[in-house]
Amino acid sequence: MHELSLCESILQVLEQQATAQQYTKVKTVWLEIGALSGVEPEAMLFSFDVVTIGTLAENAKLEIIEVPGQAWCMACAGNVVVEQLYDVCPKCGSHQLQVNNGDQMRIKELEVE
Repeated sequence: MHELSLCESILQVLEQQATAQQYTKVKTVWLEIGALSGVEPEAMLFSFDVVTIGTLAENAKLEIIEVPGQAWCMACAGNVVVEQLYDVCPKCGSHQLQVNNGDQMRIKELEVE
């Protein structure tokens, strides 16, 4: 379950930013997760609750914003929505796709005290 280590990294960012921006408690974290990132949202929710016990983010709410996968099709020269890596182009059936969105994970916003 790599989601546990991802949540540990998120906590490190929250702690670093708490020092830099002078907050003491995290109330809500909005996290963008791309459909092609390989991250399971349900596992993230569970892992976040476990990792944040006894920290400035304990009892914080994790809000997940799912970002659809998107790729550029070299054959038909257009952006297309893809549900998983190595999908074919839904317009022309080509395998020549270059992912350009939906493979990332990032902290979008925080609510802090």
